[in-house]
Amino acid sequence: MSTSDNPFFQASTLPYQLPPFDLITDEHYLPAIERGVAEQKAEVDAIVGLDATPTFENTLEALERSGVLLARVLHVFYNKSSADSNDVTNAVEERIAPMLAAHEDSIRLDSRLYARIRTLWESRDELGLDAEQSYLLERYHTEFTLAGAGLSDEEKSRLTEYNTRLSSLTTRFEKNLLADTNDLAVVVDDVAELDGLSAGEISAAAEAASQRGLDGRYVITLVLPTGHPTLASLTHRPLRERIMTASRSRGTRGGDFDNREVLLEIVRLRAERARLLGFADHASFVTADQTAKNPQNVADMLEKLAPAAARNARREQAELERVSTDGSVESWDWAFLTEKVRQERYAVDTAAMRPYFESERVYHDGIFAAASKLYGLSFEERPDLVAYHPEVRVFEVFDEDGSARGLFLLDLYTRDSKRGGAWMNSLIAQNRLLDHPTIVVNNLNVPKPAAGQPTLLSYDEVVTAFHEFGHALHGLLATVTYPRFSGTSVHRDFVEFPSQVNEMWMLWPEILSGYAVHVETGEPMPADLVEKLHASAAFNEGFNTSEYLAAALLDQAWHRVTADEEIDDVAAFEARALAAVGLDNPAVPPRYASTYFAHTFSGGYDAGYYSYIWSEVLDADTVEWFRENGGLTRANGDRFRRYVLGIGGSADPIDSYREFRGRDAEIAPLLKRRGLLDE
Repeated sequence: MSTSDNPFFQASTLPYQLPPFDLITDEHYLPAIERGVAEQKAEVDAIVGLDATPTFENTLEALERSGVLLARVLHVFYNKSSADSNDVTNAVEERIAPMLAAHEDSIRLDSRLYARIRTLWESRDELGLDAEQSYLLERYHTEFTLAGAGLSDEEKSRLTEYNTRLSSLTTRFEKNLLADTNDLAVVVDDVAELDGLSAGEISAAAEAASQRGLDGRYVITLVLPTGHPTLASLTHRPLRERIMTASRSRGTRGGDFDNREVLLEIVRLRAERARLLGFADHASFVTADQTAKNPQNVADMLEKLAPAAARNARREQAELERVSTDGSVESWDWAFLTEKVRQERYAVDTAAMRPYFESERVYHDGIFAAASKLYGLSFEERPDLVAYHPEVRVFEVFDEDGSARGLFLLDLYTRDSKRGGAWMNSLIAQNRLLDHPTIVVNNLNVPKPAAGQPTLLSYDEVVTAFHEFGHALHGLLATVTYPRFSGTSVHRDFVEFPSQVNEMWMLWPEILSGYAVHVETGEPMPADLVEKLHASAAFNEGFNTSEYLAAALLDQAWHRVTADEEIDDVAAFEARALAAVGLDNPAVPPRYASTYFAHTFSGGYDAGYYSYIWSEVLDADTVEWFRENGGLTRANGDRFRRYVLGIGGSADPIDSYREFRGRDAEIAPLLKRRGLLDE
């Protein structure tokens, strides 16, 4: 294939090097990836083949300059395969997974390359490096060491086999989950069963059915977590049960999409790999290079919170039993009955808030407005720029002085080709070394209403939108020299911190008043409703904390399995793990059960799902700081940008937090927020 045939073979000439999506076809990905692998291999071979003494420039900087084509195509491909997959991209992903695992191993396990890095590390005090260069050397030395660069050739061969097989298994897990999630979408024949849903939600269900050729019917597509937004509103209990049953059965029904055997092999291989690398288990291997340092520190925190969370959930359950028609509470009843109690106690109906959360206003007058007030950013839509799907919108982002900052792509709606959940991707990651700008994407899964109908978000979807935009800000505002530190390239148990902080502006009076306007009447959300929202902030936190901790502890349990243990029953293991920490309440299932736990078995959060609450300690402490220092001001935004968002991954995150806060984070604000303080 000539360079003129494949758009990836040269840098884009579009603004911000936006990939030329109007020219890219599915057939371009595999050849570009194969050429990218070959090019980077040649570049690394040139580094290790040098006779010259290792220097920062001829070793680390040269490594940072390698793999430009491969990075260019993979950024685009992985966003495509998660946001708009098809049979071709699925086949490509399965083919390249072992290829890329082997390629990464060929670099990370190269003894000659490791020797050059180790030489630099041992003489680091004499190299005259600046702070970012010193941290880059530290990261390379640590990552190569943990990856197994010091193993014998025989051990490296086994390690490569593990990594290659695991890459295939995690890809299969994700594809099975997407297929089974689509297959298990709940079809409704009678609109009467949708009683309790808004006109917009019913319209979205009709649109989802129409897209599947089921005109005149309604489809409730499943979301990634166990629960579903409609469960809070549907009055028809049998339909609520159908939705919950479908959600919880994903990956367990036998046949092509069953994830149980895939999961068990992933767990076994991760345990064997950890032993080969000198660790007791996979959790020990993962946390060794996180801020948590070891799984015992994770356990100490999670297990300290679990009893109080379970206790609060039981109290909440007793309240729900009181308003239940038959005195019982099943998992599919919890959200619905919670709304009844919330209305009774606080007169807050979150379902009735949808008309105040029209998506255009949420973004322009809420999310973008908060970023403008904090960081001086402005946003201009660019309909002239073509994205990877017709529904994706492109915004140009500017700093306060008018200088270009990057592009923000918004992919709001759910579709069968998109995996569940919400996430942020980078299409181009800023760095000075290669003169790369910034392009970030936010993917959500909001049901799309019929043509002409406004997109009304639920309360939780607004929270998610602010959260994911926090990741986008991290990607947009990071300004670093080296690609390794671009955007959100930080420790996994730190990466959720900036996005969680951004959630606070959702209910900040100055921001809420700007976007929470009734879509039909133009009236602002009533002040008393806002006050009730704040008053009810800790309501149902027993459930929320319990379902999250159940998933986090389940993730830890799977990854503290040693290579000598044999597990053959996924459901039994899961039941034992939840019972051991007192979170085995059938009415409060884990946020993700094992067979659809994409975070840990395909999404890169293996032994790391604890990161959300670990980061929330920093988040809750930071929210206190903002409140103590005047809230939504440019001075506060500039400080957070300087010490957190702006540095990307170019410094130790905990050291940076200390500089920002003036001390280590305290856990009390988190305990207060989640209602876990001792009485």
